[in-house]
Amino acid sequence: MGMVKAVLEHPEDLMPLMKMKVAMEKIKMQIPAEPHWRFAYSMLQKVSRSFALVIQQLGPELRNAVCVFYLVLRALDTVEDDTSIPVDIKVPILLGFHEQIYDRDRHFSCGANAYKILMDKFHFVSIAFLELGKSYQEAIEDITMRMGAGMAKFICKEVETLDDYDEYCHYAAGLVGLGLSKLFHASGLEDLAPDSLSNSMGLFLQKTNIIRDYLEDINEIPKARMFWPRQVWSKYADKLEDLKYEENSVKAVQCLNDLVTNALIHAEDCLEYLSSLKDIYIFRFCAIPQIMAIGTLSLCYNNVEVFRGVVKMRRGLTARVADQTKMMADVYGAFYDFSSLLEPKIDDKDPNASLTRKRIEAIKKACISSGLLKKREFYLVERRTMYNTTLISFIVFLLAVFFAVRSMQ
Repeated sequence: MGMVKAVLEHPEDLMPLMKMKVAMEKIKMQIPAEPHWRFAYSMLQKVSRSFALVIQQLGPELRNAVCVFYLVLRALDTVEDDTSIPVDIKVPILLGFHEQIYDRDRHFSCGANAYKILMDKFHFVSIAFLELGKSYQEAIEDITMRMGAGMAKFICKEVETLDDYDEYCHYAAGLVGLGLSKLFHASGLEDLAPDSLSNSMGLFLQKTNIIRDYLEDINEIPKARMFWPRQVWSKYADKLEDLKYEENSVKAVQCLNDLVTNALIHAEDCLEYLSSLKDIYIFRFCAIPQIMAIGTLSLCYNNVEVFRGVVKMRRGLTARVADQTKMMADVYGAFYDFSSLLEPKIDDKDPNASLTRKRIEAIKKACISSGLLKKREFYLVERRTMYNTTLISFIVFLLAVFFAVRSMQ
């Protein structure tokens, strides 16, 4: 019934949702037979369904390298995320993790749920890593080493200043951008992108996640995880956790808007990076997450619900973004659309209102000046089209039966 209700509220989502469901079923059918690759791709679906969807568009050789790269970094991140591991044990693991990926006999059990399975059976990832080409291995090892060192540094260091914030995000995600650019170049399909643009691609995604995940991180047990920089939140509260209380809602939203405005500074670099890509599959792989990021920022901006629960794009809208992102004109259109959705939310009383407007205007100007932004119906704007609700319900029912039968085969 939940799916029927969602489709009735947003009938334009129906076809993209159907396509996404078919694509996910196709992924399951394409999982390789070898045990280590079967584990790698199955685990990829468990730890990131959205990433599993976009990675399948890459060619086999590059897809394998990116899959292993992602799982290695997820494993490294699992070690960093596990707050139950004592610092004196965690730091050496982070610093030496780039060496452990060559050792198929070593593992360190930590994490929970799917991440614990990843760590317990990490030897499968190591076996897959050892089958990659040398240039892929070197790129993955280099980024893993640099990321592990950065994570170790911030275990004993708070995110105090905006410079700290950028540095942390560089280690957590900017390096992922650099690593992916290295893998794309190693495949022979792309020129090597400038580090500054690759870094911005990662920072835009990481800052969006940090903003969106405020409540989850601050409520982390046994210890809160605090990634919002003190230089920003201290202007609005005495303690970062105070922002989640209802009596502080006005200041909390202003702090939120401050950080969204900060994240928007990377959008133009992301557009420049994406516009330089030549391979259509690499382009879609990179573009879809960036559109999801600016879409999420537009939803989070001026939204007190960030401090009450999880704010994210609905599944149908995600499906539409994935379905409609095929060329750079689509990226410019989506960035323009989402910027236009954020713009009316700017309150003149907000301390950063003028700066936010300046950032939004810069993004829209970049989209317009590309010459690729055609007059468009805002496919991301909520609209209500008159559909036959009985017909839609029947179609959804048939789809449910179809996929239920498929799953039994």
